[in-house]
Amino acid sequence: MGRDPGKRLDALNREIMVCRTCPRLVAWRERVAREKRASFQEDDYWGRPVPSFGDPKARLLIVGLAPAAHGANRTGRMFTGDRSGDWLFRALHRAGFANRAEAVSRNDGLTLHDAWLTASVHCAPPDNKPIPAERKACRRYLERELELFLPRLRVVVALGGFAWTQLYRTAGALGLPVPRPRPSFGHATEAPLTTAPDAPTVLASYHPSQQNTFTGRLTEEMFDAVWRRARSLLEA
Repeated sequence: MGRDPGKRLDALNREIMVCRTCPRLVAWRERVAREKRASFQEDDYWGRPVPSFGDPKARLLIVGLAPAAHGANRTGRMFTGDRSGDWLFRALHRAGFANRAEAVSRNDGLTLHDAWLTASVHCAPPDNKPIPAERKACRRYLERELELFLPRLRVVVALGGFAWTQLYRTAGALGLPVPRPRPSFGHATEAPLTTAPDAPTVLASYHPSQQNTFTGRLTEEMFDAVWRRARSLLEA
């Protein structure tokens, strides 16, 4: 990653935070920040693209979908302030990747160890569904993150099928020798990111959204198993 990975990632995050490329996303994120949810009326919403965060020397990359309208779009930190984040950070804490199990604000003292958390799209989309043009426009940020982390990257966890697909598209856009056909998504699936002999392993997990956790499609034991596997691959 070079001599100053933290500085390079900070510069990338600053670029992300001022992005206004996608008019629909700009309008939506700012509307949500103005109108707010009743239970958060006293909160000062972030209402901008949400930067990535974590350990700049990470060997584990975690890729999600996009900020939640009243979660990260409110707090300004990935997976912070909503129930998906509750699940994620509890699991990361149990696996030793986070110093605490709860994430409520950007200033709550939570840090990640050997892990970097990013998203396929950095702005909250209507109905949690970015359109193809928005997905493509935001891919340049994930491309640069992959380039920065690849020298030491060992494991990638894709949270959901959208992140899984975007990850392989991003690797292909960088000219990396991705597997053909692209590996299919499925919870606990493992596949190499590229066909290179030392390629990072990609682990798939259902996204910890309420749609999956409330219905039992994703249980905490299933989720924990993904992070235990990530830990074992890092320690191998």
